Amino acid sequence: MNEAVRQPVLAANWKMFKGPETTRTFLDRFMELYPAHSDRSVVFFPAAISISAFLAARSGRDDLEVGIQDVHTEVEGAHTGAVSAAMAAEAKLGWGLAGHSERRQEFGDEDAGVGAKLGRLLEAGLRPILCVGETLEERRAGLLEEVLSRQVESVLDGLAASGSGPWSDKVLAYEPVWAIGTGETATPRDAAEAHGLIREILSRRAADEQAATILYGGSVKPDNIEALLAAEGVNGVLVGGASLDPDSFAQICLARSDR
Repeated sequence: MNEAVRQPVLAANWKMFKGPETTRTFLDRFMELYPAHSDRSVVFFPAAISISAFLAARSGRDDLEVGIQDVHTEVEGAHTGAVSAAMAAEAKLGWGLAGHSERRQEFGDEDAGVGAKLGRLLEAGLRPILCVGETLEERRAGLLEEVLSRQVESVLDGLAASGSGPWSDKVLAYEPVWAIGTGETATPRDAAEAHGLIREILSRRAADEQAATILYGGSVKPDNIEALLAAEGVNGVLVGGASLDPDSFAQICLARSDR
């Protein structure tokens, strides 16, 4: 497949780590190590309580973009502890995650709800990243394509039915859930296979699969980043644990990409 050349996206999902003070300490070090690069996008997803600290600490470095880890399916309401996409937009964020594997497994986010959240992000003017991927049991059962098809197509169906607006600038992240904390190892070949399937699914829906940016999100580290970025169909990475250390994530963000 001949891929369109696109700017890689290097995203850090901090999950439930780093309060405001540790966020500031991280950025002090990270910005020393990583000067702004115009040929790639670097996006951070801090915990909601640390977003204000992040925005203040990155002063003068607007190249370091910021997103929300999760949003509610509603615009507003009596939902204690939740954050809406509209609130994230008001806080001057540019991105949002939808359907992260931990939200699906730990909080019970189902495909319809994931699609609703992605629609809210679009309505608020944020750039969503749809996270998809199969569990170890699903992989062993040979259900990779079936799972990816269900997760992607349910979102596309929901957007068409809700009138949330076009998802023209598609960004997806493939998370091999089976390779997280299981002792199994995902390879660049695994990533290329899954990313190819996602593009086939988008193509079947008459979507422009060549315009989609697809990130890889499984155990990304400084020692495998260049091999992953060189894999067919991989346009960037969504990094968990390795993004919590400024030295480690700076190495990832500085990695050479020929794609």
